[in-house]
Amino acid sequence: MTGPMAKGEIVYKIYRALTYGLSPLLHLHLHWRKLRGLEHPIRWRERLGRPSLRRPSSGPLLWFHAVSLGEGMAAIPVIKFCSQRRLDVHILMTTTTLSAFEVLKDRLPDNVIYQFAPIDTPAAMDAFLGYWKPNWIVIMESELWPNLIIGASKCGIGLALLNARLSAKSFRHWSRPVLFPLISLLLSKFSLIAPLSSVEAIHFQLLQAPPFSIKFSGDLKYAVDEYEQKDTRHIEYLQKQLSQKQVWMAASIHRGEEEIIMGVHNVLVQTHPDIVTIIVPRHPQHGQEIAEELQKGGQNVALRSQHKELIPGISIYLVDTLGELRQLYKLTPIAVIGGSFFPGLAGHNISEAAAAGCAVLTGHHVGHFSHMVREMQQLNPLSVMQVSGKLELEKVLMELFADAKILESRQKAAKEAFHALSSAVVSSAWDVLNFHLLRNKC
Repeated sequence: MTGPMAKGEIVYKIYRALTYGLSPLLHLHLHWRKLRGLEHPIRWRERLGRPSLRRPSSGPLLWFHAVSLGEGMAAIPVIKFCSQRRLDVHILMTTTTLSAFEVLKDRLPDNVIYQFAPIDTPAAMDAFLGYWKPNWIVIMESELWPNLIIGASKCGIGLALLNARLSAKSFRHWSRPVLFPLISLLLSKFSLIAPLSSVEAIHFQLLQAPPFSIKFSGDLKYAVDEYEQKDTRHIEYLQKQLSQKQVWMAASIHRGEEEIIMGVHNVLVQTHPDIVTIIVPRHPQHGQEIAEELQKGGQNVALRSQHKELIPGISIYLVDTLGELRQLYKLTPIAVIGGSFFPGLAGHNISEAAAAGCAVLTGHHVGHFSHMVREMQQLNPLSVMQVSGKLELEKVLMELFADAKILESRQKAAKEAFHALSSAVVSSAWDVLNFHLLRNKC
C-alpha cells in the first residue's frame, strides 16, 4: 500500500488510538445525556454495542444505519422494498437519536430488528459487529465513521452509502491535508456510493472515491409519500376545526425564525381575522418555549400535545409533537419550510409539503437541499418560491391569500414537480443496491 492509502492507514491508527483513549469520557458523556433525557433510559447501553435483542440464528443480515429521523424516514421505503423481495435476508435498522427512535419504532415492518447505533469507539463498534455479524451495511447520507467502516471492511462486510451527500463545508473539511488520506481510505471501502446530485458525485470523486462505485439512483427523500399508512383520526378532527379558517404553516422552524413567523402572523391577522398560523418547530421543546413566551405576552395559543381545540380567539397552533409533519401538511394550502432564513442553516425537506399539494415557500439558506429546490424549479418555476425574510414572506402570503388562482397554480406546480421527481425512485435505489452490493456477497 503506497501514497494516500498508506497515509490514510496511519491517520486511521491515530484516530483509533484517540477514540480508544477517550472511551471513558465518551461513556460518561452518554451517562450525562441519559440523565438529561437525550438517550433512552433503558436501552442506552446499545450505544456501547451491547445488544438488547437476539440475532437470528441463521441467514444473511443487512444493516441499515441512519443518524436521525430524516435519514431514517428516507431509508424505510427501501427497507420495505428489500423485505418484500429478499425473504431470506434479515434486516437490522439503527439510528442515533432518541427522537428518531420514538417515531421510527412504530413505522418499521415487524420483521425488522431495531437498535440504537453504537458510538464509534473501538470497543463499542467491534462488539456490535462481532455480535450482529452483518453481511452488508447500508449507511444513509453521510455517516462516515472510521471505526465502523474500517472494521466492516476487515470483516469482509459489503458497504454502501445511499442518498450520499457531502456539503461544501464537509468537502472543504475532508480536503484538508491531514484528513484527505483518511477520507480516501474510507471511501475506497465502499462497493456503492449513490450521490444525491452530480455536484456531490464530483466531490466524492475528488476525494478519491472509486469511480466504478458511484451510481445515481435519485433522492430517496422524494419517496416520503410511498408505503406509509398512519392512523389519521386526530388529524381529521383538527382538519374539521380548520375547515372555516384561512391557514398557513411554518414547518421545521429553528430558533430565531419564530420571530419572523410571528411578525408575519401579526400583520396577516389584521386583514384576515380568521387566519390560523400553524407553527411546527424543529424540536418539540422549542415549541413549548415559544408557547410560554407568547402566553406571557397575552397571546392565546393551542398546543398540540395538550390536545387544545381552536376555540375563538386562538389563531396560533403550536405543534410540539414528533412524527406528524407529513399529515399536517395536508391541512394547509401553504407551507413555509424553515431552517432556511438565517446564514448557517441548511434547509429541510421541501418534497413532503409538495407531495401534500402545498404551495411551497422557503428561505435562501437551504444547504444540501439546494439540489432539490433547483430540480423542482427547473421542472416548474412556480413549484418552489424562495423568500429573503419577513417583508418578502409577508408580501407573498398576502398575495396568495388574496388570489385563489395564484395559490392554486403554485399548489399544482409543486405537486406535479414532486410526482415527476419521485417516480420509481425507490425501485431505482433498490436496483443499484441489489446489483452493486447484495448480489456480490452472501
